[in-house]
Amino acid sequence: MKSVCLLEQPVQAPFFPPKTFVLDTNVLLHSPQALFVFKNNQVVVPLVVIEEIDNQKRRQDEIGRNAREVSRILDELRSWGNLSEGALLPNGGMLRIEVNHGSFPDLPDSMHMLDHDKADNRILAVALNLKRDKKNSSVILVSKDLNLRIKADVLGIMSEDLNSDKVDFRQLYSGQIQKWISQEEMAAFFQEKRLESSAEPPMFPNQFGVLKCQSHPSRSGLGRQVGQCLVPLSAQANGECFGLRAGNKEQAFALELLLDENVKVVTLAGGAGTGKTLLALAAGLELVLEKNLYDKLLVTRPIIPLDGQDIGFLPGDKRDKIRPWMQPIFDNLDFLFKSSKGNQAGLGKEKPRLNGSQDRLIDAEDYLNFVGRIELEALSYIRGRSIAQQFIIVDEAQNCTAHAVKSLLTRVGAGSKIVFTGDIQQIDHPYLDASSNGLTILIERLKSETISGHMTLIKGERSQVAELGAKLL
Repeated sequence: MKSVCLLEQPVQAPFFPPKTFVLDTNVLLHSPQALFVFKNNQVVVPLVVIEEIDNQKRRQDEIGRNAREVSRILDELRSWGNLSEGALLPNGGMLRIEVNHGSFPDLPDSMHMLDHDKADNRILAVALNLKRDKKNSSVILVSKDLNLRIKADVLGIMSEDLNSDKVDFRQLYSGQIQKWISQEEMAAFFQEKRLESSAEPPMFPNQFGVLKCQSHPSRSGLGRQVGQCLVPLSAQANGECFGLRAGNKEQAFALELLLDENVKVVTLAGGAGTGKTLLALAAGLELVLEKNLYDKLLVTRPIIPLDGQDIGFLPGDKRDKIRPWMQPIFDNLDFLFKSSKGNQAGLGKEKPRLNGSQDRLIDAEDYLNFVGRIELEALSYIRGRSIAQQFIIVDEAQNCTAHAVKSLLTRVGAGSKIVFTGDIQQIDHPYLDASSNGLTILIERLKSETISGHMTLIKGERSQVAELGAKLL
């Protein structure tokens, strides 16, 4: 079988690891490559983890794919030596499957309340026994389960989350920067419609600059980094986009990116009510229906229930099943169609008022004469597709893993543009947080690319009530 991740078998030699990392099942189901991130250290996978991975391998989602990937990697490593004794890795470390130490040692009476048959507690027992074995080095339990890390701390075991795929969200790239310039530079910016960028502070491609005049602080300008110059915003950033206008400078920046054909990947982050999804939909409708720059508007979002409260199986065909998850999209489309007046789309008929009903929206496709030009799809069905000449919106992208975001990007075909929107502070995925979700990682890794742009929206524009709730609760 073709190697999945290894280059060549390392030379066997005596191995004395400085640390021993015990991996929880959720770490491998989140990222199979976690087996290789602990360089020059020992990686221990408890046997119960293999059993749990085996139980997940038949799933048809990302977790199932990762479970099968872990099994393939371990099977390849098996040819390098006995996994119970340890196999050397190309990164200088060693991987071992622990078949002993599955039972709890003598514990204080207060600890006997733990269920010894529970997989998490058996993993905890492995770490505890390894820690008590003097032959082992410093033992660290790696888990994405908060409660397991808490229990490890109670038992005196060092524990941590998987940090190799994390970004410091507090320092996350915002997409804009404030620059102080001289009065002469400000005049040149407005007269020549460009300003050579200074080295300090450095700017990323398509980053926006809020220019302030040093001698007259009240004078200001807004520009975008294009090549080596700051250029003023285009007229479309402050114009009407499918009946919608920007309510603040961040929204104007977002529209500048959304409506620019040369920016192929756009990320929009921000709190509830800041207009992320609404702006993306307005730009998509404008470019698909008004300007015919794309053949179709494709909207997708991960199907993850709020607070884990799943509503169970739903009746009907695929369209019926995804309707509850797509209701926020319908709400925004309803608002946009109401805001857009008369014959702006050149359809020959007045746009319907949909009153928030998804059934009315689906029926209205014939009325609007764009059957097939708007497609709503669950994220699960995107894999394997090649999506060309479409405006793609990935809503609630903060609930995507980094691998899911990679899969989406690799689906983008010729002539397509993709937009990711989300609030990194509102994550419903059980094993993601503000630092490890796919949207955060995408923002940070693409900030230096000339075909991508990002904007963090700050001010809520939905309503006073929504703004109050976002600030105070």
